[in-house]
Amino acid sequence: MRWSAVSIGIAILICGNLSSSLSDVAVKLLNGSVSAFQYMFIRQLLSVLLITPLWLRLPTAQRDIGHWKINAIRAHLVLAGSGMLLIALTYLPLATANALFYAAPLLMLPLSMVILGERPNKQKVLATAIGFIGIVIVLRPDQFHWAAFAALGTASTLALYNVLVRKLPPQQPIISTLFWTGILSLPVSSLFAYQYWQPLAPHEWLLIAASALFTLGYQGCCVAAYRQSETYKIGLAEYSGLIFVAIFGYLWFNEIPDLFTGLGILLIIIPMAPWPKNRRTKDRLIHD
Repeated sequence: MRWSAVSIGIAILICGNLSSSLSDVAVKLLNGSVSAFQYMFIRQLLSVLLITPLWLRLPTAQRDIGHWKINAIRAHLVLAGSGMLLIALTYLPLATANALFYAAPLLMLPLSMVILGERPNKQKVLATAIGFIGIVIVLRPDQFHWAAFAALGTASTLALYNVLVRKLPPQQPIISTLFWTGILSLPVSSLFAYQYWQPLAPHEWLLIAASALFTLGYQGCCVAAYRQSETYKIGLAEYSGLIFVAIFGYLWFNEIPDLFTGLGILLIIIPMAPWPKNRRTKDRLIHD
């Protein structure tokens, strides 16, 4: 069976969200013991150190920065998003924070229309609307916490970060994209980290390193996935991470989502399910 570009993109994106969920677990285990600015700098520095050997193995022509303005914007979106993510995960349950993070695909829909000129069909718009209802149910205004603003900020930076992938040169290797994103984020992050620097325990270094590694995995998967297909066709696969964080929240932090949170997550996940098409469409695909 030959997979379509959309199917490949969705599969890659699901793997990326598993990696992202593991990064969130590492951040939550820090429990607010590290300042956001210090965390941002160390994570980006470790990311660069991890990716540099792979970048050096690329042919000279493929090491080029490509579209430096887009790479610079994406680098600082990573910084802003990771700082707000640390705040959100410190004060919110894992599943609740991630439900808000996954507002990103909702924001990617209008962003892809404005920035990329993409035109999603009615089904994608309806699926996105259902997902938004699920997020509202998870959030529940009567239980609103100020850290939710940080989670929504993370979603906004993530949405723009992913949409801008389509503005990068298609021939630029993923390794090169990740390398330049990390390099361009270091000057600003180092200045802020210097102001808030404090000694770290060995386990804190390990958790930040794990976060860096898993975040690299997510970012690499995003670049690969969104180069496979239009943003609006695969963006809903971002919601797969909610399944992972619900499981990890229970295993690591004994967080059991209540009925409303479970209902909201279900509404977020259902639209991305690969529902079978009608028989005529199925037969046509088989004979093609």
